[in-house]
Amino acid sequence: QVQFVESGGGLVQPGGSLRLSCTASGFAFSLAAMSWYRQAPGKERESVASISNTGGSTNYADSVKGRFTISRDNAKNTVYLQMNSLKFEDTAVYYCKSPQRLWDSWGQGTQVTVSS
Repeated sequence: QVQFVESGGGLVQPGGSLRLSCTASGFAFSLAAMSWYRQAPGKERESVASISNTGGSTNYADSVKGRFTISRDNAKNTVYLQMNSLKFEDTAVYYCKSPQRLWDSWGQGTQVTVSS
């Protein structure tokens, strides 16, 4: 059974930083590209960052480019999202999933709240 367990969210002030982690199981993690997604209240879920299976290629949404960094550790089946210079508009529930396996169920996500 495929599972995604996201963690690391919390309450942070504008300009602060958080590091999210997502541990996956039930599929060949090292062979799959991975993405972080987020869903803000009243908005559709969107992709914010993606990384190739080897970690050699990354892509970011324009809204987070230069502030967020995605990375992965295939030995730990874990993908990370380092978030710096956080803004109010980054408030959302963050999820991970492989964009190559969109049929998998979503994990519970981790809440990120940026507030002063």
